[in-house]
Amino acid sequence: MSYTPRPYRQIQRRKSRQIMVGNVPVGGDAPITVQSMTNTLTSDIAATVAQIKALEKAGADIVRVSCPDEDSTKALKSIIQQVAVPVVADIHFHYKRGIEAAEAGAACLRINPGNIGSDDRVREVIKAAKDHNCSIRIGVNAGSLEKDLLEQFGEPCPEAMVASALRHIKILEDHDFFNFKISCKASDVFLAVAAYQQLAEACDYPLHIGVTEAGGLRTGTVKSSIGMGSLLWAGIGDTIRVSLSADPVEEIKVGFDILKSLGLRHRGVNVISCPSCARQQFDVIETVKVLEERLAHIATPLTVSVIGCVVNGPGEALMTDIGFTGGGRGTHQVYIKGQTSHRLQNEDIVAHLVKLVEEKAAEIERNKAQSAAA
Repeated sequence: MSYTPRPYRQIQRRKSRQIMVGNVPVGGDAPITVQSMTNTLTSDIAATVAQIKALEKAGADIVRVSCPDEDSTKALKSIIQQVAVPVVADIHFHYKRGIEAAEAGAACLRINPGNIGSDDRVREVIKAAKDHNCSIRIGVNAGSLEKDLLEQFGEPCPEAMVASALRHIKILEDHDFFNFKISCKASDVFLAVAAYQQLAEACDYPLHIGVTEAGGLRTGTVKSSIGMGSLLWAGIGDTIRVSLSADPVEEIKVGFDILKSLGLRHRGVNVISCPSCARQQFDVIETVKVLEERLAHIATPLTVSVIGCVVNGPGEALMTDIGFTGGGRGTHQVYIKGQTSHRLQNEDIVAHLVKLVEEKAAEIERNKAQSAAA
């Protein structure tokens, strides 16, 4: 369904300049992009390509790969040729890997100013990025700040992190290079949020946001949602990465769910469901579990409500594309665009809802194609 956002639902995004990561715009009025990172050996071309393609299928806009050695940067060119998504080369400790990655066709170089080396080495990486139309991400991390800043501030703190970012912004600007974004990550939610808030005030470059080293799937999702949700709610953030000790595809799913929950970006089916109680007229928990699995392949934005009884079911159905409310004697009510449509028996619930969603998604995509062709 299409609704006019209420004033209290509107997030005013911070105004930032726009850069390009390959063919993907980041910042400005571009959609907030969702990123992940491979965990295969980059030198294993087949495994890395397979993982990137899985991330593409999940909706990843940008994928980062680590380039810790020459074997990795040698493999990079072949990897980039086999995938559709822009690839960011993650560079630490050895500046030559950054130069090699730019030459291999990386769309962006992620460099950590605390460990890339001297200013001269950073300058050489900038030149390579310029020569090969490659953007840069300045990656400040609370765990690897420069020694002089740690001595000055005594510990990793928002001020030290922003000072590091501004220092390296100046280096890029002094070399007439402006095609870059910045991250200011920490594993501590408070530290990360405070650093990004200060950085957002200090510059107008696009910001890559995230809570680094957030943890496993459940705890990391919670921490990331709190930290990034706070920033996104305030309009801060142009591209995001959820850092989980889990399958990278899960990072993409969680990233889109965070954006979806704030109305910032929609991909796939948003299932609105109740937690279930003694009033439920069917097994809500198992139904939703199987339904989400069966609908995972759909990228078209749609909303589906699955409510166990009539207390909230009809009301939730008013605001969803397809609604399902539990009724007595194993007979339930189906709603289409908020209107009562037909009744359904217990045994058909998941299969029937999947069919309705697939038909609706196909209709939306047909209409899009017709509008584009007109």
